[in-house]
Amino acid sequence: MPAGALISGIGVSPGRVVGPAVLLPDPVDEPASGRRLPPGADPAPAAEAIAAASARVREALDAAAERATETDSRDLLHATAAIAADPTLVADAVARVREQHLVPERAVWEAAEEVARQFEALGGYFAERVRDIADVRDRLVADLTGRPAPGLPARDEPYVLVAEDLAPALTATLDPALVLAIVTGGGGPTSHTAILARSRGIPAVVAAHGVEQHVAEGRVLLVDGAAGTVVLDPDADQVAAALARRARARTFDGTGRTADGVRVDLLANVGDPSEAAPAAAAGAQGIGLFRTEFGFLGRTEAPGVDEQVALYRQVLSAFGGRKVVVRTLDAGADKPLPFVTGHDEANPALGVRGLRTAASHPEVLEDQLTAIARAAAAEDADVWVMAPMVSTVDEAEEFVAACARHGLDRAGVMVEVPSAALLAGPILAHATFASIGTNDLTQYAMAADRLLGSVAELSDPWQPAVLQLIAATCAGAAQQARPVGVCGEAAADPALACVLVGLGVTSLSMTPRALADVAAVLAATTSQTCQQVARLALASTRASDARAVVRQALPVLAELDL
Repeated sequence: MPAGALISGIGVSPGRVVGPAVLLPDPVDEPASGRRLPPGADPAPAAEAIAAASARVREALDAAAERATETDSRDLLHATAAIAADPTLVADAVARVREQHLVPERAVWEAAEEVARQFEALGGYFAERVRDIADVRDRLVADLTGRPAPGLPARDEPYVLVAEDLAPALTATLDPALVLAIVTGGGGPTSHTAILARSRGIPAVVAAHGVEQHVAEGRVLLVDGAAGTVVLDPDADQVAAALARRARARTFDGTGRTADGVRVDLLANVGDPSEAAPAAAAGAQGIGLFRTEFGFLGRTEAPGVDEQVALYRQVLSAFGGRKVVVRTLDAGADKPLPFVTGHDEANPALGVRGLRTAASHPEVLEDQLTAIARAAAAEDADVWVMAPMVSTVDEAEEFVAACARHGLDRAGVMVEVPSAALLAGPILAHATFASIGTNDLTQYAMAADRLLGSVAELSDPWQPAVLQLIAATCAGAAQQARPVGVCGEAAADPALACVLVGLGVTSLSMTPRALADVAAVLAATTSQTCQQVARLALASTRASDARAVVRQALPVLAELDL
C-alpha cells in the first residue's frame, strides 16, 4: 500500500503515536506428523522431558506474573501457567510418547490439539481459553526443541507491535516504554488485548483486517487508538502533531463536570487492593467498580469472612469519604470457581453466573455481605453494593432485601443483559442505583462473543442496539429518580462518554489512565451538546456511523488530539 494509505480497525485504547512497525515473529512450527522415537529407544526419558518442560514453562509464566504490576496481567499469566501444568494435557502427551513412541514435541502438539477440541466443544469460558492452550503448546514445543520461547522480538528502540493477534500471556508482559502501540488484524474491543492495552495506557487498534499483509517490518506507522486508524508512512505534519500529543501530559483535578457545570462523577475500576492507592492518586472521585473476585480466584473454597474484611478495608481506606461501589462475586463464565459453579454447562456465559450462583450457594453471598458490612463499618468510605447478572425484578428485590438484612442500604444492580435494561424502571423501584456493564451488555445484545475476533464488529458498544438499551436503562432510572453509572470499557472512550452523559448517565467508571482525557472532553462540552450527540448516535443505523457522526460533532476531540 502507498504512503498515506489508511487502514481502519476498531480503536480500543486511545492515544496517537508514530513509530516503526515490528512484526510479531512467526509462530512455532507444527512438528512433523508421525515423528517417532528411534526404534528400540526407551520412551521414559522423552516422557520425563515433557513433565520437565511443563514445570519450566509454568515457572517462567508464574515468575512473569509476579513481576507484573497490573492485576489483570497477573491473573492472565497465572491462568496460562496453570494450563501449562494441566495434568490432563501432560498426561495425554506422556501417554502418546509411551504408547505411540511419538517424539515429545509431536506428542505435546497432538495432546494440546485434543484439549483445544474439547474446550471448543464445551463453549463459553472454555472456548475462550483455546488461544491460551495454543500459547502454552507453543511454549512447550519451544522448550522441548531448544528454541527461545515465543514472545516479543528484542528491540532497543520503541516500536509499534503488529500481529494477527496476541496471546493474553504475551500482552500481559508488554513494556509500555518500548511498545508505543499495538495493531492487530484480529481481536475485538473487549478482548484481553484491548483490556490490557487500555489498562497499561498503550494505544491500540484491533480488527484492522489484513494489516500484516500490508505492513512490512520497519515501515513507519501513525496509530490513532481513539479513531481506530493506522496511517502508513505519515507526512511530516502528521508526525509532528502526534509527537506533540505525546509530549503533553494531561491531568485530572478530581472534579468531573460538563462545560456548563453539570456534575459527572469520574470513578475508577479496581481489581485488587494494590490498585486503590494509584487510582486515588490519579484523582478518581471514587470507585465505580470494585471487583471482589481477586479474593476468590484460584481457590477451592471461598475465603472466610475475616479474610474478606481485611481485603475490603484496604480498598475502602484509600477512599475515605468517597463512594466505593462494591460488586459482589461475579463467578461463572470466564471466572469459574469450583465452590459455586459447575463444569458441565454447555454455554457458561448463559448459565449460572453472577448473582445466580446465590440460588445454590446462598452462604457465599451471605458471608460476602457480612464482610462488606463489617469493612464499611470500620472505614468511612461511602459504600454502595451491587449484584452482577441481574435479569429480573425478583432477583433485584431479593438482593436488596439481603443487603438490608446486613445494614447495607445502598443496594444496586448491574445492567448487563437486555432484560435488565428493558425492565430498568420496575427493577429500580427496588434497587437504589444501576451500573451498566457495557462489555457484557454488548455481548448479550449482539449475540457476539466479546473475545472472538471474527465478530469484533458486532462486539462494539457503539452499536445502535446497545445505545438504545442504555437509553432505556436511563429512562427507567429517571422514572424512579435513580442514578445510573457505566463501568464497562465504553466509559473510557471520551467521545462515547459524551454520548453516555447525554443519555442520562450520571457517573463513569474506567481505568485510571483514562480519567484525564475523559474529564478534559467533558469539561469542554456542554450538557446540551452531550444530549445532541446522544440523539445523533441513537439515530444512526450502524456503529461506524454513530462513532463518525459523534466525532464530527465534537471538534474538541481533534483539538485535544483524542
